[in-house]
Amino acid sequence: MKFVVQRVLSAKVSVDGNVVGKIGQGYLVFIGICSTDTEQIADKMVKKLIDLRIFEDSEGKTNLNLKSVAGSLLLVSQFTLYADCKKGNRPSFIRAGAPDMANALYEYIIDACKNVVPIVEQGIFGADMKIELLNDGPFTIILDSEEIC
Repeated sequence: MKFVVQRVLSAKVSVDGNVVGKIGQGYLVFIGICSTDTEQIADKMVKKLIDLRIFEDSEGKTNLNLKSVAGSLLLVSQFTLYADCKKGNRPSFIRAGAPDMANALYEYIIDACKNVVPIVEQGIFGADMKIELLNDGPFTIILDSEEIC
């Protein structure tokens, strides 16, 4: 499982010209699910995400987590995080989770986040989404279950 976490001042996701998810300060998180991922891996990844201290304190040090700044989450599924570009010029997505399995884990992650974060917005699994964001920093962190779990 991979989370690409972007610290944002605001972000929104649209499908067919309609905004389906929108947040102010917080994290825009692109979520890639691998064919071998489980709910146990998702639990560890969500805990790491929620506990990340990447917001600045009064001294300008990245010492504050999402809760400390009353931040929100915008969660967007993105199977392309499992692109394999080793051979040729056309990526392979063989390691990405099958749609039914990946969607179930994506929904599981959303529910887990909603248990601890007051505002959790989301994209639509499998849709052609347009993302707009105002990155804060820019500040981007990649969480990879192969390194965390």
